Amino acid sequence: MSADISRLSRTGKRPIRVSFEFFPPKTQEMETSLWQAIERLAPIGPSFVSVTYGAGGSTRERTHATVARMLRETCLKPAAHLTCVAATKEQVDEVVRAYYDVGVRHIVALRGDPTGGIGSTYEPHPGGYETSTALVAGIRRIGDFEISVSAYPEKHPESAGIDADIDVLKAKIDAGATRAITQFFFENTAYLRYLDRVRAAGIDIPIVPGIVPVENFRQTAAFAKKTGAHVPQWLADRFDGLEDDAATRRLIAAAVAAEQVLDLVDHGVEDFHFYTMNKPELVFAICHLLGLRPQPAQQAA
Repeated sequence: MSADISRLSRTGKRPIRVSFEFFPPKTQEMETSLWQAIERLAPIGPSFVSVTYGAGGSTRERTHATVARMLRETCLKPAAHLTCVAATKEQVDEVVRAYYDVGVRHIVALRGDPTGGIGSTYEPHPGGYETSTALVAGIRRIGDFEISVSAYPEKHPESAGIDADIDVLKAKIDAGATRAITQFFFENTAYLRYLDRVRAAGIDIPIVPGIVPVENFRQTAAFAKKTGAHVPQWLADRFDGLEDDAATRRLIAAAVAAEQVLDLVDHGVEDFHFYTMNKPELVFAICHLLGLRPQPAQQAA
């Protein structure tokens, strides 16, 4: 059975497709945890799985090693993240060619966070790709890749506004992008309004909602603040008083994420990208609620 097969939603009427994001391991313990997560979610048959990428050679090498192992040992279709940060064009192009050589045909192309962290000023590397649009064009020159890029329902934190963000998205599509994956959000109305504006602007590529199950509310809220994602008061209220009650937090997290996803299904959304944080149980539960069931042939080797 193909890993990207479409299956019916809980309504029995619309196909539902999911994809998952993992990050590469930094330690042997994290590597074990990562592969346990992959083995748990692979049988669901995602359209693809992405592996994040950060600045610096060691992170780049771990991403490459994780993607290469996925190709060797699983039926999954990996998508490798790539950024403009801390590398010349020649170095980035070398990475792209290396991915192509091992069989990767899907790249998630991002500008990347400033080397000083989110909130600091971004400065392009001398001799590097200055923007995500330039990176997409560079990847397209090298090979026939599927190229996913980012989108921001609540605008990029450095952007002047949604209209400016949409102009950037248009430029990335003109350069060769084939899909956009959104920053995570908690208010579905923000995504639906954004989607309406994107379609009105003549953009017709998939705009896949990025979903993050909230296992640790404080950490997620702090990260959301840095990235410009709004954390509604109702969400804070759901987790209020549970700082020392991890078991109940997990139950609440599953309920909140399931509500969000099922509401989007009711609005006609068919594709979902889950930021798994290498912790698969909540994502597995949500996929079950969507009507997706493990397929034995999808299990990792």
